[in-house]
Amino acid sequence: MRKPKILLVNDHPASLLALKTLLVNSPQGKEYDLITATSGAEALRAVLDHEFAVILLDVSMPGMDGFETAETIHSHPRSSSVPIIFITAHYADEMNRLKGYLHGAADYLISPVIPQILQSKIAVFIDLARKNLELESQKEELAMMNRDLQVQQMQDLKRINAALESEIIERRQAEERAHELATRDPLTGLMNRRSLTDRLEHAIAMAARHGQRLALLFMDLDKFKSINDTLGHDAGDDLLLQVADRISASVRESDIVARLGGDEFVVLMEVLPSYASAAEVGRKIVCALGEPFQIQDQHIGSQSVRTSASVGIALYPQDGNTMHSLMRSADLAMYHAKQERRGSIQFFHEELNVRMLERSQLEHELQHALENDEFELYYQPKVEARNGRIAGVEALLRWHHPRLGLLSGGQFISAAEDTGQLVSIGEWVIGAACAQSRLWQDAGMSYPSLPIAVNVAIPQIYADLPEVIDRQLRKHGVPPSSLQLEITESLVIRDVEKATEVLRKISESGITIAIDDFGTGYSSLSVLKALPIDILKIDQSFVRDLGKNLGDHAIVEAIVNMARALALRVVAEGVETFEQLTILRELGCDEHQGYYYSRPLPAQEFAAQMLHFSAA
Repeated sequence: MRKPKILLVNDHPASLLALKTLLVNSPQGKEYDLITATSGAEALRAVLDHEFAVILLDVSMPGMDGFETAETIHSHPRSSSVPIIFITAHYADEMNRLKGYLHGAADYLISPVIPQILQSKIAVFIDLARKNLELESQKEELAMMNRDLQVQQMQDLKRINAALESEIIERRQAEERAHELATRDPLTGLMNRRSLTDRLEHAIAMAARHGQRLALLFMDLDKFKSINDTLGHDAGDDLLLQVADRISASVRESDIVARLGGDEFVVLMEVLPSYASAAEVGRKIVCALGEPFQIQDQHIGSQSVRTSASVGIALYPQDGNTMHSLMRSADLAMYHAKQERRGSIQFFHEELNVRMLERSQLEHELQHALENDEFELYYQPKVEARNGRIAGVEALLRWHHPRLGLLSGGQFISAAEDTGQLVSIGEWVIGAACAQSRLWQDAGMSYPSLPIAVNVAIPQIYADLPEVIDRQLRKHGVPPSSLQLEITESLVIRDVEKATEVLRKISESGITIAIDDFGTGYSSLSVLKALPIDILKIDQSFVRDLGKNLGDHAIVEAIVNMARALALRVVAEGVETFEQLTILRELGCDEHQGYYYSRPLPAQEFAAQMLHFSAA
């Protein structure tokens, strides 16, 4: 806290020094600060610069005496109430004392001054000044506290306001997000199914009112699942975003693009000038999606990926006059496009309804095929290229359909997958192959030790496949070497870790494993090295144009060389001509399979033909 101040004014150096010594060395000397002046003018300057608790003023001074100085000091508002004590040795009469009091003196002392008296008089004013300073200090502290409190309150108000504003913004954003989630696809930002159906219902109502036409285009990506499983979901999402951009760039500005989910997209074309316009947009989309995509993979960086889209088109009003009927017609047309030729466009026509009903009936009939013993295995040989001997047999599933006749697996396997019957049918195939191997061995055939290859579908991997195989081997009393598994490349790469675990357990039991349709998937060399496989089967799409297409020749050669590096045998499937056979031998394929040797045959016919083949 500040100390009170005393102003000592005296023009006589000795008197000034005496009084200064008296005041500085007094017991209360440390309680105040002492300032000195040697004239009235100097005293006035000091008063302007400082606040004093008391002024000790000499009366007799040249120029401006003490009385004039006192009068001037008290005339100024800043110092009007400062107590003044006159100290004089020359004006000791009562008249001058009275004059001093008239000029505002608080006291009038005659020099020489008795120290105790001067100190006691000064102590009163010093104590009063100290108390005033304490009050001022408390006042300043209160003012500071009040300012701090105001600042704190202001800050609190600002913080509360900011929090309220932030909450309002968050609520608004949450409402916007909720609306977006309700109406927009979270990945692509396109309309979702709910928004599309609302918009389609409105579009149909407007078209009906104004006699207008509209088109609905359904599309999904071909082999998207394989790409997604191979490169991962992040890469799949990247592909979907690029697909959404390309579709949006291919349509008219007024058209609506939506994503129903997965890899399914829809385009709604309102106020259609002609039905040819829908086909034109469909072709643009197919062309745009047929170009390669650059996908970013966190492990291998940028990778070029190809896909295609199958487009189904339904027209209002002839293909449906309600939202549900129009969407169903477009979906049926897309499904038909995928069945006919991937990457194509298909308009809806009534025949598709007939096909859908047929598919539904087929699925229903398939549920009773096992219990009615309608399945049979046909067999096709695999022949060694080096010596022409039979190296193995592939078992191919056939269905003696009571209404449609003999069906190959490709005609009903997708229906079996949709109805969840692949696992039970797959176990039947394994059991039937084991039973046939047992029959051939018991009949003393010349090729009882040849392995019978069976195809394994995706759901079987997750349905205790090793236990199923072991159960059937033991049931029919045949060794593991009697069986061979053929697994498609896309199956392996869908879940490498799970596939590796299951296949290793099967391989350790003594069963050989082949990768079927190799070259149509996206497996890497590191994946193949990790899998316990023994054989690569080159997909027949690469064999079909051997001798005509240099690209296929290079692909087959590369597969053979890769198989050699991995110590795997190579089987070429789909061999139909001697020219194909000659090229495959030159490229170093180990085995060949196809119609050049034999069509798939029932067991009895196969046995008879193989006896003839061996004799030849």
